[in-house]
Amino acid sequence: MSGKVQGVFFRGATRQQALSLGLAGWARNLPDGRVEVVASGEEVQMRALCDWLQVGPPHAQVIEVVCEPAEMGSLSGFEIR
Repeated sequence: MSGKVQGVFFRGATRQQALSLGLAGWARNLPDGRVEVVASGEEVQMRALCDWLQVGPPHAQVIEVVCEPAEMGSLSGFEIR
Protein backbone atom coordinates (compact mmCIF):
# COMPACT_ATOMS: atom_id res chain seq x y z
CA MET A 1 0.00 0.00 0.00
CA SER A 2 1.11 3.50 -0.60
CA GLY A 3 -0.18 6.78 0.79
CA LYS A 4 -0.31 7.74 4.47
CA VAL A 5 0.01 4.17 5.72
CA GLN A 6 2.80 4.37 8.29
CA GLY A 7 2.26 5.82 11.76
CA VAL A 8 -1.52 5.23 11.61
CA PHE A 9 -1.73 1.72 13.13
CA PHE A 10 -2.01 0.21 9.63
CA ARG A 11 -0.05 -2.97 10.37
CA GLY A 12 -1.89 -3.63 13.63
CA ALA A 13 -5.30 -3.01 12.09
CA THR A 14 -4.36 -5.22 9.14
CA ARG A 15 -3.40 -7.99 11.56
CA GLN A 16 -6.75 -7.70 13.35
CA GLN A 17 -8.65 -7.73 10.04
CA ALA A 18 -6.69 -10.70 8.67
CA LEU A 19 -7.17 -12.75 11.84
CA SER A 20 -10.90 -11.98 11.87
CA LEU A 21 -11.04 -13.34 8.30
CA GLY A 22 -9.08 -16.46 9.24
CA LEU A 23 -6.03 -15.50 7.18
CA ALA A 24 -2.36 -16.12 7.95
CA GLY A 25 0.61 -13.99 6.96
CA TRP A 26 2.41 -10.79 7.90
CA ALA A 27 2.59 -7.02 7.41
CA ARG A 28 5.69 -4.84 7.43
CA ASN A 29 6.72 -1.25 6.81
CA LEU A 30 8.97 -0.66 3.82
CA PRO A 31 11.77 1.93 3.84
CA ASP A 32 10.04 3.98 1.12
CA GLY A 33 6.95 4.61 3.31
CA ARG A 34 4.75 1.84 1.90
CA VAL A 35 3.35 -1.16 3.76
CA GLU A 36 3.70 -4.70 2.42
CA VAL A 37 1.14 -7.35 3.36
CA VAL A 38 1.48 -11.06 2.60
CA ALA A 39 -1.55 -13.20 3.38
CA SER A 40 -2.71 -16.73 2.78
CA GLY A 41 -6.19 -18.22 2.92
CA GLU A 42 -9.40 -18.86 1.04
CA GLU A 43 -10.11 -16.71 -2.02
CA VAL A 44 -13.26 -15.05 -0.62
CA GLN A 45 -11.46 -13.96 2.56
CA MET A 46 -8.44 -12.80 0.53
CA ARG A 47 -10.73 -10.60 -1.60
CA ALA A 48 -12.31 -9.21 1.58
CA LEU A 49 -8.86 -8.29 2.95
CA CYS A 50 -7.88 -6.66 -0.34
CA ASP A 51 -11.10 -4.61 -0.25
CA TRP A 52 -10.40 -3.57 3.34
CA LEU A 53 -6.82 -2.57 2.46
CA GLN A 54 -8.21 -0.07 -0.06
CA VAL A 55 -9.49 1.94 2.92
CA GLY A 56 -7.43 0.78 5.90
CA PRO A 57 -7.83 2.00 9.46
CA PRO A 58 -8.97 5.49 10.51
CA HIS A 59 -6.35 8.17 9.76
CA ALA A 60 -4.87 6.17 6.86
CA GLN A 61 -4.98 7.70 3.40
CA VAL A 62 -4.51 4.84 0.99
CA ILE A 63 -3.49 5.86 -2.52
CA GLU A 64 -2.70 2.52 -4.13
CA VAL A 65 -3.10 -1.16 -3.32
CA VAL A 66 -1.74 -3.94 -5.49
CA CYS A 67 -3.22 -7.36 -4.74
CA GLU A 68 -1.65 -10.21 -6.64
CA PRO A 69 -1.23 -13.95 -6.12
CA ALA A 70 2.16 -15.19 -5.00
CA GLU A 71 3.77 -18.53 -4.23
CA MET A 72 4.33 -18.86 -0.49
CA GLY A 73 5.28 -21.52 1.95
CA SER A 74 3.00 -22.57 4.77
CA LEU A 75 2.02 -19.64 7.01
CA SER A 76 0.37 -19.71 10.42
CA GLY A 77 -0.88 -16.81 12.48
CA PHE A 78 -0.47 -13.22 11.36
CA GLU A 79 2.55 -11.24 12.51
CA ILE A 80 3.75 -7.68 12.34
CA ARG A 81 7.32 -7.46 11.11
